[in-house]
Amino acid sequence: MRNPFRLAILFLSLISLAGCGKGEPVVKIGFVAPLTGDQAAHGTDMLRGAQLAIEQARQAGEILPGYKVELSELDDSRSPAQAVAAAKRLAADADVLAVVGHLNSSCTKPASAIYYEARLLHLCPVSSNPEISRQGFDTFYRICPTDDLQGPAGARFAFQKLGAKKIFVLDDMTTYGRGLANEFLAAAKGLGVEILGHEGITQGEKDFTPVLTKIKGLNPDLIYFAGMFPEAALLLKQKQNLGLQGKFLGGDGLFEPALIELATPEASEGMYLTTLGGDIRNLPTAQQFVREFETRYGKLGAYSWYAYEATRIALEAVRRAGRKDRAAVLAAMKGMGSYSGILGVHAFDSKGDTSLRTIGVYTIQQGKFQFVEATEG
Repeated sequence: MRNPFRLAILFLSLISLAGCGKGEPVVKIGFVAPLTGDQAAHGTDMLRGAQLAIEQARQAGEILPGYKVELSELDDSRSPAQAVAAAKRLAADADVLAVVGHLNSSCTKPASAIYYEARLLHLCPVSSNPEISRQGFDTFYRICPTDDLQGPAGARFAFQKLGAKKIFVLDDMTTYGRGLANEFLAAAKGLGVEILGHEGITQGEKDFTPVLTKIKGLNPDLIYFAGMFPEAALLLKQKQNLGLQGKFLGGDGLFEPALIELATPEASEGMYLTTLGGDIRNLPTAQQFVREFETRYGKLGAYSWYAYEATRIALEAVRRAGRKDRAAVLAAMKGMGSYSGILGVHAFDSKGDTSLRTIGVYTIQQGKFQFVEATEG
């Protein structure tokens, strides 16, 4: 005869085993940026902004009843191929209801097609190339102003405030860099600026002495660089070593404290750059974010607040959808109309671009970024 006690123990053990591996039901917000490689400082800053938004959402209660919200973070290492692979991985995960990413326009553009095919809401924090939103993907929404605003703002500042009449233009030949350079060039020519030349460099390249030597012989008032901070740091350092005079102006890809360390405070002193938005510290709506971010992570980088804003909007779309369903989340986003966030009120147009058009200007003084002015693009 079987022992009833032993049978009861066996039954309870089977129930316990059956429950193994089954955690709390989840909904996920995907996140992709360069978390390794030479642009990891930007990507990590973005990730921290997204993480803060997720943590705050958890503290506030459930986004969807019965579900825990998680951030599913992936690394694209600024590679378009890796960005596409990450996008496919997120698209294949049924728990992912929205994606926040990427940093580089050259990554965002091909990845956006994957999200569109998967009918997956895509909130883009900082990829600023205008062509991305002209693809006609109704899954795409952008939090930052675009380079057809940033480029002309940079040209006006160079001509009107810095007195630059002869300019040499460099870019990194990426979707972002070449696009921003072309927008700057068109606006500068319209102002009557003499363009002494326009050449491309390659991301990851280390020696820019040949092109800088050529530029030195042309004696420009200003060098404009459309690219990212690792290459900008080397350009500044080698420009100083060559004794190349003239001011230096770049785009938002240079807005990273690591640039000052890489270039040295001496070589970066007095350079200028434009940013996608004004001074976050001057926005009353952003003060709580700034305090909480700096308490948790230390200094703000360049893009944390954009990733934070994008993640908050994604969470709001999920909350309004009311169920774990990508189509419902996308419909909720389309029906949102506008969103009041830390950067202001976003009213998204038919292409998914935000109505916010502020472009800021910073300079470096005594080893720190100093805000100069903001203008509406």
